[in-house]
Amino acid sequence: MRARLLDAAISCLIDKGYSGTSTQEISRRAGVSRGAQLHHFPTKESLVVAAVEHLVEQRLAELLDAHAAGQEASVEVFLDAFSGPLFYAALELWIAARTDPALHAAVLPLEARVNEAINTGGAVIFGDRMTPEAIEISVELARGLAVSALFRNDKSDQELRKRLVPIWEAMVTTK
Repeated sequence: MRARLLDAAISCLIDKGYSGTSTQEISRRAGVSRGAQLHHFPTKESLVVAAVEHLVEQRLAELLDAHAAGQEASVEVFLDAFSGPLFYAALELWIAARTDPALHAAVLPLEARVNEAINTGGAVIFGDRMTPEAIEISVELARGLAVSALFRNDKSDQELRKRLVPIWEAMVTTK
């Protein structure tokens, strides 16, 4: 039931944005009663934050599994981390948290956990090929590229990546 609620919350954030997401709609999509939803998540903020955290944990596990299977990572891993449902759901929370004090307070610990997961995962994936500062700047660059990609089409985004990723990689990694 908890997983259904988390999946439904992400779906709502992506489809309706934070302001259009309600706990009633999440419960409906998850196929659970309002009481069951309230039992697991007493507030909208707790539910949407838990949903994004759930996606972050899944994504980190996927990256670490790929690394364990022998895939060598490039800085593209950061671009991938800031794309798709996870990024769009998180972006909805960031924007809404700017003007919603309760959501802002709920998102702060999530962002700390996300940053810790990215830094820890990056250290595992890149080892001595990247310093902690290189990981940090890569995260910030990937976030910025992800936001600006909202205004590019697929072709122009691929062209930009083709030009910039090799330069970025050369600047932040050691071989």
